[in-house]
Amino acid sequence: MADPRHGRGPIEIYETPGKKAYCTCGWSASLPYCDGAHNRMETGLKSCKVEIAEAGPRWVCQCHRTGTPPWCDGSHERA
Repeated sequence: MADPRHGRGPIEIYETPGKKAYCTCGWSASLPYCDGAHNRMETGLKSCKVEIAEAGPRWVCQCHRTGTPPWCDGSHERA
């Protein structure tokens, strides 16, 4: 399998309340949201589903090392 399309730093977004599915494979055409690319690319991964209670800024992990998925915890700086 080829390397994902994204970098290692987080994606900063202003998130709105509701149920969300975030990409964990890096192949989504609508990063940071999942579009099912993990199935098409046969990555063996699943999306990270969360419910957002309050609107506000969020940093979505792209290095896949965070201990708080889908949110960045700075692990990319220690990699």
